[in-house]
Amino acid sequence: MGQAPLSQPLDTAAMEIDFEALLQLFLTESEESLVALEEGIVTLERRPQDGEILAEIFRLVHTLKGDAGMLGITPLAEVAHKLEDLLEIVRDGHGRIDGGLITLLLHSVDVLRGLLARAEEGSEEVGPDQPALLSLLSAAAHQAGDATAASSDPEPETADPQPVLLSEQQMKSLRVPIGKLDALLDLAGEIGIARGQITQALSDPTIDRRQLLELHRESDHLFRSSQQSVMDLRMVPIGPSFRRHARTVRDLARGNGKQAQLTIEGAEVEVDTAIIEQLRDPLMHMIRNALDHGIETPEVRRKKGKNPVGDVTLRAAHRDRGILIELTDDGAGLNRERIRARAQALGLLTPEDSSSGEAISKLDNLIFDPGFSTAHDITRLSGRGVGMDVVRRNVEALRGTVTVHSQRDRGTTFSIQLPLTLAVIDGFRVDLGKEAYILPLDSIIESVELPFSERTSTHQRATGVIDLRGETLPYLRLRKIFNIDASPPARENVVVVHHESGPVGLVVDAIRGQRQAILKPLERVLGNLDGITGSTILGNGQVALILDVAGLLARNVPHKPMEATAP
Repeated sequence: MGQAPLSQPLDTAAMEIDFEALLQLFLTESEESLVALEEGIVTLERRPQDGEILAEIFRLVHTLKGDAGMLGITPLAEVAHKLEDLLEIVRDGHGRIDGGLITLLLHSVDVLRGLLARAEEGSEEVGPDQPALLSLLSAAAHQAGDATAASSDPEPETADPQPVLLSEQQMKSLRVPIGKLDALLDLAGEIGIARGQITQALSDPTIDRRQLLELHRESDHLFRSSQQSVMDLRMVPIGPSFRRHARTVRDLARGNGKQAQLTIEGAEVEVDTAIIEQLRDPLMHMIRNALDHGIETPEVRRKKGKNPVGDVTLRAAHRDRGILIELTDDGAGLNRERIRARAQALGLLTPEDSSSGEAISKLDNLIFDPGFSTAHDITRLSGRGVGMDVVRRNVEALRGTVTVHSQRDRGTTFSIQLPLTLAVIDGFRVDLGKEAYILPLDSIIESVELPFSERTSTHQRATGVIDLRGETLPYLRLRKIFNIDASPPARENVVVVHHESGPVGLVVDAIRGQRQAILKPLERVLGNLDGITGSTILGNGQVALILDVAGLLARNVPHKPMEATAP
């Protein structure tokens, strides 16, 4: 049989489905390639003689060009082609790898990332930065043989690195090792067999109750194993997320007249994918703080006997059934004199404070307060009193804690302790009226009964104070916070939880004990509810809301100024 004529009608619907699948695969792989490309370019600046790095950069650009051309994404393919021409000349030894070239290459990555986002939106128009970039790439390629001319060209202006985010659908895609899927498939088969055995046993009137109970236990064990397997699917190495910040460190240091490099430790540690996404902003703000307040200029570092290139280290490790993430710089450390003066000016600190370890710790942690800044001038990096408060707020939203430790001229370490996953929490059920609520177990210190005098005299008050073993304990009555109209019970309980200023009590109608809760996000139509972070379904089918302890306390408990510690 001969070939079908080219004019033969095609199944356009099938082709559209195939194209969409190919486009999604291209977007995922290209975003990963751009991250690797960015990391390779930053590494090339430190090791310009490393031919393997340059070859890998060239390969990534060549692949990106071919894939974009195959899918007809012409603007992206055109930029990649020009970039490939320049890299080929440099790879052949014609041209010098200096700061100007590295900045141009990183600017090219920014433009490529923007074109990738436009391609996802279905736009085939040329990006706003594309013509200027193509001119710069052509000029650089033409002048690559003349080191003097190349180095005298102006560098393209680059703003702070802000990654162009792809759509929500694209960002939520996840690569899963086939071995994990095979294990989950095996468990699904075993659960199917166990269900069949239980169904058969229930239809047998002669079945012994103990046998039925044993079948149920086996089925429950398989179910818990499958739940753990699904949880494992959400766990991804934290290394790729850390490596994205190599560009951030390089650009922010360069823009501030400093030199710095990023060191990564514990890249293989696995974290819930939801945690990785929500760590992006806290890590960015901590890196900004390290480069603006911590790392000194090369001249100052030389006088101190330090390497002129500062080091910023991101490390991850398993700690206390969770994840510990640390960001360390080898800079000047926190300027406690300036922090103390600023705190006194804001009324957060009395002049009589001591230099004890506890007072110093409280002093250091003032940098997390909203609006607190020690910068003399407002710059593009700091001075507006925002940033570190975002770190604490976002970390607490992840049910985590953040602390800081600093030594003069030796550097500063920010430590973030997080749970392994956000999908399942160990909770503590409490009741308010007819409704059930879940408190995260790791935020609870203890629970006590509310004194009778407080129950009879302050039902109309949302806040109060009780004596707890000789210490003053402020409390919030949650039925007032949530406007619950049901009649208060004869007995109320106080759940004591952690707060930055000390323990705080949450008054509830009843406590029901510990239980594991599968966290479900609130529907979008509900919006953001104050004091609520999600929901779960109890064993009886009832919906229980999960309380946002950090959010509740932040909105209803004022920050307590640091008290002086007796010497």
